[in-house]
Amino acid sequence: MNSGNCAGDCTEDSGCGAILKVIRPREKDLGGFSVRRLLPVAGQQMVGPWIFFDHMGPAFFPAGTGINVRPHPHINLATVTYLFEGEILHRDSLGSLQPIVPGDINLMVAGKGIVHSERERPEVTAVDHQLHGLQLWLVLPEADEETEPAFYHYPGAQIPTVSVNDVQVRVIMGSAYGQTSPVQQFAQTLYIEAHLKAGQCLALPQAAERALYVASGQIQLRDDQIDQYEMAVLDANTIVTIHAKTDSRIALIGGEVMAKRFIEWNFVSSKRERIEQAKADWQQGKFPTVPGDETEFIPLP
Repeated sequence: MNSGNCAGDCTEDSGCGAILKVIRPREKDLGGFSVRRLLPVAGQQMVGPWIFFDHMGPAFFPAGTGINVRPHPHINLATVTYLFEGEILHRDSLGSLQPIVPGDINLMVAGKGIVHSERERPEVTAVDHQLHGLQLWLVLPEADEETEPAFYHYPGAQIPTVSVNDVQVRVIMGSAYGQTSPVQQFAQTLYIEAHLKAGQCLALPQAAERALYVASGQIQLRDDQIDQYEMAVLDANTIVTIHAKTDSRIALIGGEVMAKRFIEWNFVSSKRERIEQAKADWQQGKFPTVPGDETEFIPLP
């Protein structure tokens, strides 16, 4: 796909009026560091199957401190962790033990229920360090909500990268620009990342629903400007070409339209009663424990 010409008059197929909504982040304190939360938000629960979108950092941690998220449960969803900088040590109730480093994709499928913790290795916390990245949740199709939990790790080298008119694009999930990611998907899912230098353009792939997030920099879309940390929900049927006003890093997420979900704490489901059951199960200690991280847990709020 050609990334298009940055110049030109505004025409029906060039991206005019393509922005349905601009979402600005809400700061959430996670204890020791804050994240910018974009999804879910009033009036926009999901974009395709994506129901949760946090931009964490860049956070600086002095030696002796760091990320320390105690074991907690999930149901009926899948989590995606993607780091720009730093490292997270993932453990879960399946026995997975996996350091996540920049460029890797971790996909944890909660299905009927999983417990995990996110900490850092002693070698990492022993020195001053930073953490920066995205954490996202996907809803599972109703037929797959109670699937067996699973954990998939994809090293960065397995994620296809393509140059689109000199713009470097990673196809993290789904298919775009003639590339298909190996990352497991349940519903039709799209997730790409691109680095644009000032002045570069990129035509965005289409999906039934999609949203553009500016992780850094500033993006022009015809007469509209999308600033750093903003998410623009885009019309599905419009051909959109973005123009980088400064060096920029963007993520495009999207996919097929999904039915409304109920969401409470770490639980997402198509059925409210399933969430109530999960809450009771967590309080009663019925979820499995995390091998090597059995002593602590986050209580139900």
